[in-house]
Amino acid sequence: MKNMNLVSLRIITADIKRLVQFLEKATNLPARWATDDFAEIVTSSFTLAIGSTRTLSFFGENIAQPANNKSVIIEFRVENVDDDYERIKDLTREIVQKPTTMPWGNRSLLFRDPDGNLINFFTPVSPEAIKKFA
Repeated sequence: MKNMNLVSLRIITADIKRLVQFLEKATNLPARWATDDFAEIVTSSFTLAIGSTRTLSFFGENIAQPANNKSVIIEFRVENVDDDYERIKDLTREIVQKPTTMPWGNRSLLFRDPDGNLINFFTPVSPEAIKKFA
């Protein structure tokens, strides 16, 4: 499986416009809308796809439930997590963790989007973490 690459993560939501607007503000990146039910936020290394519950009909019944994630954290490496915190703190009331330096060398900000999904913005700060992402 040498040629396998994770290229996208898709969030299913009951209110796609609200979630896309939030994610655009959180990431400072514009969404690319394919249809009224599907948008993508594209970074240099990854795509965060957002689909409405209507898109589930293409896959079958009862395969996903919006706003029900309790095990995945969506992570973005950012230039300066402390600067992003100043912007994010007024965007959401659900700051889970203010910028904190973690034992593995990343400075991390953890917050929730309107559907309750956990989002981590982090900046490598230790020499080992910086080297890992160089």
